[in-house]
Amino acid sequence: MNNREKEEYLREYEYFKKKGKPFFPYAVAKDSAMALVVVIVICVMALFLGAEQGPKADPTTTTYVPRPEWYFFFLFEVLRIIRPPELTPLATIGVPTIAMVLLFLLPFYDRSAERHPAKRPIATAAGILTIVAMAYLTLLGATAGSPTEIELEVAEAAGIAAEESGAEGAGDPQLEAGKQVAAQSGCLACHVFGENGNHGPGPDLTEIGNRLPAAAISRSLLVGPGLMPSYTDLQQSDPEKFDDLVAYLASLTGE
Repeated sequence: MNNREKEEYLREYEYFKKKGKPFFPYAVAKDSAMALVVVIVICVMALFLGAEQGPKADPTTTTYVPRPEWYFFFLFEVLRIIRPPELTPLATIGVPTIAMVLLFLLPFYDRSAERHPAKRPIATAAGILTIVAMAYLTLLGATAGSPTEIELEVAEAAGIAAEESGAEGAGDPQLEAGKQVAAQSGCLACHVFGENGNHGPGPDLTEIGNRLPAAAISRSLLVGPGLMPSYTDLQQSDPEKFDDLVAYLASLTGE
């Protein structure tokens, strides 16, 4: 902005400042009155129409799936993306705080008096990137499958019984049991099963049976490659559950 534009801007500013009314008490009084009206309306609606609170919380249930409200989905996805436990404070406190501080400080490091978005590239870029990031993370959070449920239908034993009979049953009992073990053992935190789970750091397990035989899957579960925990304790404490898990993973062929 050159000196002439700056002087013109200051003259217009002084003109409108003298012509208008001060923020206090006029604007404050209007905002306060409107806020009071909104509070009264909400109170009246709550008293006469009631407020649905949902069923009473049951602390003993094991089927409850914790999910945030839709307007917190983007923060929920940040926590899912930043996976290492030691970085959890960064995901829950650090990233949102840093983003808010940068937005609050925007007027201090973008001092341009221009109001047109094209002439304020820093402010415009920051606003667009923030909106796009929040919208994308909200979409991911809204479409993410349940963190404790696998919706893939289990295959019939050996993949033959269903073809011969033409039935569409619930599948082999061992595979159903293995599916429950996989859903309840935290596999969905790092792997994808169809539409459920997270894309990493572990590989997609939707068709793991095509890539590895049951013996190799069993060895991987016992060794625990990379960040994956070992399932040796499960094999020792409950061999049947371990075998069910191996059988279910080996049955995932995508067919």
